Amino acid sequence: MKKLPSLIIVWVELLVACFSLSAVETSPPGEAQFLSQIRQLTFEGRRSGEGYFSPDGKGLIFQSEREPGNPFYQIYILDLESGESHRVSPGSGKTTCAFFRSNRDEVLFASTHLDPDAKTKQKTELDFRASGKERRYAWDYDEHFDIFVAKRDGSRLRRLTSAYGYDAEASYSPDGKKIVFTSLRDAYPAETLSSEDRKRLENDPAYFGEIYIMNADGSGQKRLTFTPGYDGGPFFSPDGKRIVWRRFDTNGINADIYTMKLDGSDVRRLTDFGCMSWAPFYHPSGQYLVFTANKLGFANFELFIVDAAGDREPVRVTFTDGFDGLPVFSPDGKKLCWSSNRTGDGKSQLFLAAWDHPAALAALKASPERGVGAGVLPVSRLQERPGLEAHKQPPPPHVGGYAPEIRGEDLRSEVGYLASDALEGRLTGTKGAALAAEFIADQLRRANLKPFGQNGNYFQPFEFSSGVKVVTNGNQLVLSTESGAASATFAVEKDFRPLSFTSNGEFEGEVVFAGYGLTAAGKAAEGYNSYTGLDVTNKIVLVLRYVPENVEPKRRQELNLYAALRYKALVAR
Repeated sequence: MKKLPSLIIVWVELLVACFSLSAVETSPPGEAQFLSQIRQLTFEGRRSGEGYFSPDGKGLIFQSEREPGNPFYQIYILDLESGESHRVSPGSGKTTCAFFRSNRDEVLFASTHLDPDAKTKQKTELDFRASGKERRYAWDYDEHFDIFVAKRDGSRLRRLTSAYGYDAEASYSPDGKKIVFTSLRDAYPAETLSSEDRKRLENDPAYFGEIYIMNADGSGQKRLTFTPGYDGGPFFSPDGKRIVWRRFDTNGINADIYTMKLDGSDVRRLTDFGCMSWAPFYHPSGQYLVFTANKLGFANFELFIVDAAGDREPVRVTFTDGFDGLPVFSPDGKKLCWSSNRTGDGKSQLFLAAWDHPAALAALKASPERGVGAGVLPVSRLQERPGLEAHKQPPPPHVGGYAPEIRGEDLRSEVGYLASDALEGRLTGTKGAALAAEFIADQLRRANLKPFGQNGNYFQPFEFSSGVKVVTNGNQLVLSTESGAASATFAVEKDFRPLSFTSNGEFEGEVVFAGYGLTAAGKAAEGYNSYTGLDVTNKIVLVLRYVPENVEPKRRQELNLYAALRYKALVAR
């Protein structure tokens, strides 16, 4: 008797190449200008991110997917001295955007744990992930998100907002007396919207995001922004006199950094970067901000700094492909914490580094005035960064509008990006293919072409096999005889190899030898059928590879048409 996985053909052929992954480089070329002692802070859970320092700089409050039975983010506090962490949020539903309150043993965060369907949504997501499928990452503007406050140990939980619609992205003022946050409440009830806005709410709810301010006890809630497009991610300046936030254009493609007074007046634009600039956070000195932008590729987010007045072009901080975002400074301005997927498994975790404040001031002083350098550092300054040449990025794709004529510079920019080494050939299912797809979708948006993809975007998901892997401890081949002799056990990848096109499963049955396993139509003297006189129903078929050797070359050429492993397996079924 013999046990094999799936379709059982003993001559299974597939070999899976094993590639060793190089260690994650913690200090890529270029980052040493501002960052040193880079280290990963969090390791537990599927992913973690968006960490904010406690007022004394000894702790971080952050979100992480690590709660058993709940696939969504929950809120945790990390003690930077002991390394211990504990959960603050209730443990059910979704949570995001936590922040410490100064002079109080309190924190705030947004949560959906009061949603009657919270448990059902958790199970649905767990079942989806268990199926092995993955969806394109997108933030969830769940209308059940509300802002809550609790003690640092999670006790005395109190609700601050109750308006229907997404209330989140909140932070305290430096004195702890005010809270600024983002809300989509003005999009509800949806029946009051125009037909165009109802469709927009369905496809792009973030469009309705506005900045609000309230007292720390939840009273005095007041709307501050009234410009079409997503206004979100607000924080107070170190002196508590201004609010910084990101504002998206009406297409939801590009965003820039703005500041305003606490009453919504004196709005100032700090960046004009021609890309998605978001997650701004002030340095405690108040002289500049750090933020995230995809200036160097639609799916490549890096950290940049810009002066508080927005007079200078932003200066690049990180030089690692992928995602570096949601940066925050420690209260003393000597450390930077951010979320990054520069991890071994490519999932985001929190990172911490020492920050060089004098170097930041010098770089901003040397940066060209806004608009003069188009956001790109001069060549002379690039050359001042040792090792940068080996890590240089491809030219960023064209980010301007389209001209009536076909311009050579547009074609060179677009084709140059798509054919660049950074996209690694764009093999289906790879990071390069995803970057190319995002770039093409971005161009479609800029051309104002109407999307017909799923969820109103330019993408239509489909499943395909991007590769296979032999699970060595999940494959077994055992041969037994009717005489009762000892069974023979064969080792996978040494004695047998599973085929790539077989499914997973188990089977036991009698072995039938079918020669070369060939069937070739033809006259009596010309045809060939290895299965003549054999009954292979519900049995394991054992066949030889290739074709008979003692045949004429012409005949061998004819039989080779039927000698492929996949074809032999199909015949054996």
